[in-house]
Amino acid sequence: MKKNLCVLGSTGSIGTQTLEVAQELGIKISSISGNKNISLLENQIRKSKPEIAAAFDEKYAKELKQKVKDTSTKILSGIDGICEAARCKSADCVVTAVSGMIGLEPTLAAIYAGKDIALANKETLVAGGNLVMNLASKNGVKIFPVDSEHSAIFQCMQSCKDRKDICKLILTASGGPFFGKSKKELENVTLKDALNHPSWSMGAKITVDSATMMNKGLEIIEAVHLFDVPENKIDVIIHRESIVHSMVEFADGSVIAQMGTPSMKTPIQYALTYPERFKSSVTPLNLSKIKNLSFFQPNNSTFEAMDLCRKAVSANNGTPIVLNAANEEAVSMFLNGKIKFCEIVELVKSTVEKFKNVKLPVSLKEILHIDKESRHFVSELI
Repeated sequence: MKKNLCVLGSTGSIGTQTLEVAQELGIKISSISGNKNISLLENQIRKSKPEIAAAFDEKYAKELKQKVKDTSTKILSGIDGICEAARCKSADCVVTAVSGMIGLEPTLAAIYAGKDIALANKETLVAGGNLVMNLASKNGVKIFPVDSEHSAIFQCMQSCKDRKDICKLILTASGGPFFGKSKKELENVTLKDALNHPSWSMGAKITVDSATMMNKGLEIIEAVHLFDVPENKIDVIIHRESIVHSMVEFADGSVIAQMGTPSMKTPIQYALTYPERFKSSVTPLNLSKIKNLSFFQPNNSTFEAMDLCRKAVSANNGTPIVLNAANEEAVSMFLNGKIKFCEIVELVKSTVEKFKNVKLPVSLKEILHIDKESRHFVSELI
């Protein structure tokens, strides 16, 4: 079990639950980071007493410094401050729970510092998968998945001694709030509609990604890197009940599934305690009360995002960076009322087409350049 944690994105949904799990397990918090929720950051500092706390925005960091000047916590700001929090000497594991591309640089900083990673930021592997996995291997760093689907795959694979025995990975998807809808029916959906997820309580960006099914596409790319399997060995199945979190099919036809009550605390805890298991505050699954477990094929003609992601990762170049950047910009525009729901994926398609021949980057600098150029193109399109 981990002893000291850095929690990046401590004020978000995954971050706050991670702090709760850490408290339940008696794990010390060495450092944390957030963005604008200074009141919550202050409360977390007073409760967890971290050595370092970073706020991305310098203005909010100054406000936080004033609020907690009676504590011994060192207050930092900006991406450099978040990276310093990730390198905190006493931390033996960094939970990357920030949302979006911003998670890549501090994750790399933690890897260079030899910290294990509990990864809840899929964009890190979507944009920098080759770089991250290669550096983790070179530095002897373990990466534990926190996404419920990838945690499920990770758990199912524990019985497998030889990767050749794996036939395919099966990621489950709730289908989001628009399951069964046609493209025509999605033309005038509202932000409120898109944020009404049927199973999970998540941040706004990932909830919209779930509505477009982009989230599942990004998870395909993440799984390619995490488990070193080709895209064509990863299936997606719609499972509305969110009880089966994912499955692995083996060469002999056996399928092993990981099931449980829909709660992010379960994968968070497993990432922190692996290979051990401890009692959890999550309500145990009661199969006698579940009337049905249903499974459906995804509608790829209505929800094109997954196929976009499959083509991007199969191109073996920098296209996933382009796709991720365009999606982040488009989702932000939708959240701010600048575009319609259906325009999100259309913007991503146009941007990917523009940069379809971008070379595979080998450094953080190159990744950030591709990311910046892609975002600029999206803003020009609008």
